[in-house]
Amino acid sequence: MDDTLPTDTPPRTLDFQAEIKQLLNILVHSVYTSKDVFIRELISNATDALEKVRFLQVQGKELHGPDIPLEIRIETMEEGERKKLVITDTGVGMTEDEVCTNIGTIAKSGASGFLERLQQESPEGPQELSLIGRFGIGFYSVFIAADHVELTTRTADTDGQAVCWTSDGGGTYTLQTLDEDQERGTRVEIWLRKEDERFADVETVKTAIKRYSNFVGFPILVNGELVNQTMALWREPQHQIKDVQYNEFYKLVCHDFQDPQLRLHFAADAPVQFSGLLYVPTSNPEMMGFGHGELSLQLFVKRVLIDGENKDLLPPYLRFVKGVVESEDLPLNISRETLQENVQLKSIRKLLTRQLLKLFLETAKEEPDQYRILWQTFGKVIKEGYSDHEQREIFQELLRFNSSRHTDQDGHISLGEYVEAMPAGQQAIYYLSGPSRESLQRDPRLELFRNKGVEVLYLCEVADEFVLNHLGEYKEKQLVSADQVNPADLQEIGKGSQEDSAEKKKEDELREDSEAAQDAGLQAVIDSFKKVLGERVIDVRASQRLVDSPACLVGDDKQMSGQMDRLMRMMNKTPELPQRVLELNQRHRLIRGLARILEQNPDDPFVANACEQLFEGAMLVDGYLADPHRLVERINQLLEETASLKAGESAEA
Repeated sequence: MDDTLPTDTPPRTLDFQAEIKQLLNILVHSVYTSKDVFIRELISNATDALEKVRFLQVQGKELHGPDIPLEIRIETMEEGERKKLVITDTGVGMTEDEVCTNIGTIAKSGASGFLERLQQESPEGPQELSLIGRFGIGFYSVFIAADHVELTTRTADTDGQAVCWTSDGGGTYTLQTLDEDQERGTRVEIWLRKEDERFADVETVKTAIKRYSNFVGFPILVNGELVNQTMALWREPQHQIKDVQYNEFYKLVCHDFQDPQLRLHFAADAPVQFSGLLYVPTSNPEMMGFGHGELSLQLFVKRVLIDGENKDLLPPYLRFVKGVVESEDLPLNISRETLQENVQLKSIRKLLTRQLLKLFLETAKEEPDQYRILWQTFGKVIKEGYSDHEQREIFQELLRFNSSRHTDQDGHISLGEYVEAMPAGQQAIYYLSGPSRESLQRDPRLELFRNKGVEVLYLCEVADEFVLNHLGEYKEKQLVSADQVNPADLQEIGKGSQEDSAEKKKEDELREDSEAAQDAGLQAVIDSFKKVLGERVIDVRASQRLVDSPACLVGDDKQMSGQMDRLMRMMNKTPELPQRVLELNQRHRLIRGLARILEQNPDDPFVANACEQLFEGAMLVDGYLADPHRLVERINQLLEETASLKAGESAEA
């Protein structure tokens, strides 16, 4: 390689400080995670230089080469057996002093202190480490792939001179002033190492540009071909953008073939300036078992991609949202690849979250069918936001549940709609958890609710009860599990309203049966059941909630709901079964029959078998029956006895 510089002026060879070689080694081998970022860094420096020229032109300053187009040119070429990459911009350029100040910053006497701070860098570290955007640290990333670099620059001043800087990243660098006139701007010639010659491949360079710098506001040409042809749509006025442009941008940036469900195009000035374009996809990969926890929000700073899967700008329960966010002044770490912890970032996260939730709420009000689709697609993920206290007010309005009012599992109701439809006298919002809608519809604990015409939310997903337990109440209405309700609390519901004769008749029957609960025959059944079950239950009592079923298990006031109790026991691996209250339906034929049997024979074994059967059946419905074998054996025995009786009756007939 010919290192002769094109000038008659003798070059000056300067020594790096002793620490510089170590510093460059850290920058090249430890700071950056991807080698191709050096292309991004050089393009970013070129962009900054072009922005400065544009600013000077607006000010009316007289510039060298006033008619030169503002652009970045990249060329791949071979010189003998060596391959090199050349990046040229027509920006503001640098004087000799500026070259010394900018590129030579880390070569000054402060290098030792800088190196020490770099090695100790932390999220709470000193802000002066945020040097990205300055010609210096970013420029030195070129030595990731280069073994020799020659930089030629000519200031935009009309009386300026060209300056040439060369280095192999080792112990010295060379600086000299050139006599002949040069084009305004900066030209960086990069001789690539053998193992990094792929960066002289046109497609490799294009890929890096499209990955990091696709939205840079100046043309980037690779061997004469324009590469960055996509505009930064989030920076454009909303009224000038058509739906098809929004959708095409989404497909390009988010690598999806479908149009999105919703979009949010926004810009904010306070407390931090940022803008963005966010989308809600049509499909959810997590529903098919793919992509759990993956974030696709892309973060740009000054149009340059910093993080393609940012994990800090949105909470996990909005991880399905895709798109672009850009800020001009977020502090970055030394590699420009990750953000430093800062107040601005937290402010952006808070504002983004609130704007998205407000968008969802507006969609729910104005386009309920569209929101129903969104909830069906991403509702499971959104529910994870139950612990976001800052967004609680909006979050609770977004929740949707299937309930006893619906005819199938596709129906949804909001808490607000539930409260609006509550009958007179209802003071709480009732729900019940279960494995499916079908099982909840057959749950005996809901019989009184159906009889009173009280709607019950069906919670069929694990997260549902965690959500409602965390909320506690909605618009001063307590959220109460139906298996913990005192039936007396339902007595006032519907009073004063017109009741049909059938419902009135059932209510009168319930009241009569309640008064008959102290009947000696029924009390004998209760006492017998208490004796058989012992400490397996908290209590056995007459039920005021059952209408058609003979028995059910409920919790007392101090217990969590059955579903929550099961979840906690699974999480804690608790083998012991919980104690519950067994309620008996005093007007059911089976219970009345047992009472008559006890009148004839207080020790009849059939009563004990019936007690075990009713208890284990209730345990099965409640999800607590671990071993169903005895239950099945008992059923078979009862069927055998019933068959014998039937056969005898037939023979007598």
